[in-house]
Amino acid sequence: MAVVDESKLRYLEFIQREDRVRHHTYVQEMRQYDLMKAGDPEAIRESVRMWDSGLYGHVSDDPVRNAKYLFVTSITLVTRFAIEGGMDEEDAYNASDLYIQDMDHYATVDEVRRLHTDMMTFFTWAMADLSKQDVQSRPIAECLDYIHYHLHEKITVAMLADHVQLNPTYLSELFKREVGVPVSQYITDRRMEAACNMLKYSQYSLAEIAQILAYRSQSHFTKVFGKAEGMTPKEYRDRYAKTGIWPE
Repeated sequence: MAVVDESKLRYLEFIQREDRVRHHTYVQEMRQYDLMKAGDPEAIRESVRMWDSGLYGHVSDDPVRNAKYLFVTSITLVTRFAIEGGMDEEDAYNASDLYIQDMDHYATVDEVRRLHTDMMTFFTWAMADLSKQDVQSRPIAECLDYIHYHLHEKITVAMLADHVQLNPTYLSELFKREVGVPVSQYITDRRMEAACNMLKYSQYSLAEIAQILAYRSQSHFTKVFGKAEGMTPKEYRDRYAKTGIWPE
């Protein structure tokens, strides 16, 4: 006899509706892993919010065992996403093994919860470091950090040069040599990544996204996005955004 059959699934859905219990949507759950893969610190805050929501699912009547099962499920996905993002396979699997070994010794739900946050922090910063591993100089590393945290503001080579106290022309040459693309292209690429994320996972209007990412107008944002992604922002949202992102 199968462990899971259609009648059992339908009954579980009925019980959950009666108790007003539901799981996260697929899009809600995947967002934290996409953020982690990109090395975005928001992944850590998102994972805490998701864990504390109480919507991760019920897989054991024992609260500690339930938390541990959910931890293993989460770190399995984190490991796969990290490898897809460029993390060395052996490093990712070894880190996963060590975290699961630590988890096995914990006796409370709160301990497992804190370990989960620590795990997400470790993998997120490891992915962030990957984007800088080919950068040799301190000024360029500082520029990458500055760009990451100021995408919502106007960013120019002159501003970056002032930030790291270098001549703008020299900084431009150094940036292209170490990063592989001009400063302006790198900034655009990062803004397009952020735009794609917001189009998939948020309810911001196109005008709001344009403003958040410091474009002078929605039409300018649409033109840049179309050149980068081969479709308009609306077409991208229609194709990739899912329904049910936000709880009612």
